Amino acid sequence: MEATRTRAADLLDRRHRAVARGVSNAHPLFVARASGATIWDVDGHELVDFAGGIGVMNLGHGNPRVLEAVRAQLEAFTHTCFQVGMYESYIELAERLNALAPGDGPKKTLLLSSGAEATENAVKIARSATRRSAIVSFSLGYHGRTLLALTMTGKVAPYRQNFGPFAPEVYQAPYPNARRGFDTESALRALAALFESQVAADKIAAFIIEPVLGEGGFVPAPFAFLRALRALADQHGIVLIVDEIQTGFGRTGTLFAIEQAGVVPDLITFAKSVANGLPLSGVVGKAEIVDAVEPGGLGGTYAGNPLACAAALATLDAFEYDDVLAAANALGHAVRARLECLAAAYPHDVVDVRGLGAMLAIEFADRLDATGKSLAQRISAAALDEGVVTLTAGPKASAVRVLVPLVARDDELTRGLDALERACATVLAA
Repeated sequence: MEATRTRAADLLDRRHRAVARGVSNAHPLFVARASGATIWDVDGHELVDFAGGIGVMNLGHGNPRVLEAVRAQLEAFTHTCFQVGMYESYIELAERLNALAPGDGPKKTLLLSSGAEATENAVKIARSATRRSAIVSFSLGYHGRTLLALTMTGKVAPYRQNFGPFAPEVYQAPYPNARRGFDTESALRALAALFESQVAADKIAAFIIEPVLGEGGFVPAPFAFLRALRALADQHGIVLIVDEIQTGFGRTGTLFAIEQAGVVPDLITFAKSVANGLPLSGVVGKAEIVDAVEPGGLGGTYAGNPLACAAALATLDAFEYDDVLAAANALGHAVRARLECLAAAYPHDVVDVRGLGAMLAIEFADRLDATGKSLAQRISAAALDEGVVTLTAGPKASAVRVLVPLVARDDELTRGLDALERACATVLAA
């Protein structure tokens, strides 16, 4: 008798026929519903969510504050385009972000829809403010998939495949990562060499850097490097853009990761968890820099959509009233302790446990199987079978990253970490 096909198998067949091949999927997973840090697939399997929509669901699925705010806005209106018919929620959200972003001076905010829009518009603002064209980004950084954002991205596979020629006047310097041969001092020397051999410092409009690499493997930049970068920017009149798209909104234990370095950027790009699942992004920064662009130079049809603004205001309410940052720090300590136990149990297989706050990853040895899958990819696949959804990151997909909602219950966190531990045992004992 032929085995009964699952609903997921049927949907996977339809997906292959209907959806572009270039859209990849981390797992053969189709979600039916979600709550907190738990999701259920179309075949009724219950899984702990350690992916969070790639760091989008910091407040968890179905957060009551967010749902209530979106429902109320849905009944009022869903779209007018802020450039046509303004609405108070856009202004209120900008005011609150201006107050929360690091720095004491006047700040302004531009709202957009996606992370790539945010990084590209930050560059537009920097170029307009400085009347310079060159941009310096850093190796293994990830800034989006559109052309300029992709040019600034420092990870070739799978993002930059066959998509050139890329945007001009973008230069890359080594990200400070001692495991790859660049500590703070050598990374700064490499940056100085770039000024001498590739682009003069007085031609650079902006530095753009992730305070913790996201797709690049969850590597925190040393605070000393970030402070030195701020000093270089000040010395040469360069705009410092800090990309907080994945690090932002509590993931690292502070609202923005850069706060922990004591550095005030000129511009911060944000997205992902700002609206806890609705598409919203933006740029917040020093008012005199943001206002360098003439009216009409910034915007977008869906930019700062009212539903997303309502969700973002509710998200900020949660951070203000629900002790989310305290929960994030406690969660980060708990996850790190378990990952370090895994590292101790498999000293020949685990290379590193690293991250900042609750933005954590465990890197595995560089050993591919016959199909070309890394250890981390095999562990991530096995983890799904054990009941937890994870993602990989880093060069050669060598690390498993943890992006569990910051408000995960203790039982959800324990079930997820237990499942990851069983997956490691299955793969590493084979």
